Amino acid sequence: MARYTGAVCRICRREGLKLFLKGDRCFTDKCAFSRRGYVPGQHGKERKKISNYGLQLREKQKAKRIYGVLEKQFRTYYKRAERVKGITGESLLKLLELRLDNVVYKVGYGASRNEARQLVNHGHFLVNGKKVDIASYTLKVNDVIQVSEKSRGTEKFKTFAENPKTLPAWISANYDNFEAKIVAEPKREEIDVPVNETLIVELYSK
Repeated sequence: MARYTGAVCRICRREGLKLFLKGDRCFTDKCAFSRRGYVPGQHGKERKKISNYGLQLREKQKAKRIYGVLEKQFRTYYKRAERVKGITGESLLKLLELRLDNVVYKVGYGASRNEARQLVNHGHFLVNGKKVDIASYTLKVNDVIQVSEKSRGTEKFKTFAENPKTLPAWISANYDNFEAKIVAEPKREEIDVPVNETLIVELYSK
C-alpha cells in the first residue's frame, strides 16, 4: 500500500502544530517543530494571509497526516461518511478512529500511529481470533483485538503492557491478557485530534 516516506517533521512544521508523528522524540529538544516552528522552505518565516480555501485545505491535509492516509484513501473515507446517517464530518472522524492501526496506537502498542501501523502490517495482532495485517481494517463495536501468542513474549510488547495508557471511553483493555475491545462507537467529544471537520466537509462539498 502506498504511504508517505518523506521527513515527517516537515509535516508538523507545515501544519503549524505538533502532530506527534515520531512518538517520544516529539517530547524532546530534538523536535524540529520546537526548534523551527515555521513553515519549511525559503519563505517559511514570512506570514501570508490564508484564504478560506487555504484554511479548508489545511484542515484536510492535517487530518490525512495525523491518521497516515493518502488522498485517494481519505476521499474514500469521506464518501463512506456521506452515506452514513448523521453529521458527515463526525462520521468521517469516527471511521478514521476505528482504523485498526489507530486503535492499536490508542491502546498503547506503538509510540506513534506510524509504529502501530508497522506492527499491524507485520502480523502481530488478531481481531476476533483471526490474524489481521491490514492497518486500514475498520473495527466495529464488540470487536476484540489481541496481541498474537508469539508476539507476547517479545520485550517490546512486555514493555507496552507494563506502561498502560489512559483510554477513551469507547475502548476497554486488559493488559494482562494483551487484549482490547471496542465497547462503543467513538463520540466526537472523545476524539482528541485537533481537526475542524466542518472545514473538510466544506472543501469536499464544492
